[in-house]
Amino acid sequence: VQLQASGGGSVQAGGSLRLSCVASESTYRFNAIGWYRQAPGKQRELVATITSSDSTRYLPSVKGRFTISRDNAKNAIYLQMNSLKAEDTAVYYCNGEQGGLGNPFKDYWGKGTQVTVSS
Repeated sequence: VQLQASGGGSVQAGGSLRLSCVASESTYRFNAIGWYRQAPGKQRELVATITSSDSTRYLPSVKGRFTISRDNAKNAIYLQMNSLKAEDTAVYYCNGEQGGLGNPFKDYWGKGTQVTVSS
């Protein structure tokens, strides 16, 4: 299983970016798939995920500004990030979890993509 993330970049505060993550198989094969981020000197944190039943979960500080979505025809998920703030600056990672029903759980990670927001 491979996850390939793209779409990072540099933007001024208040701007927007859209991250993409393309999986090597249907995104519905993941219990949950989404985005984590890690800022310098900080722990990696969950930003947004979408489950196989299309439930979504967001980091409270991004709720209302970020939207996670999927295009299963393209095996892709997206993170639309609006009203970006300097504190959103981090390396963003695509993550997918598989397993359960007697199978071991396993996390898959894509390479990170840098998001830099200047104030």
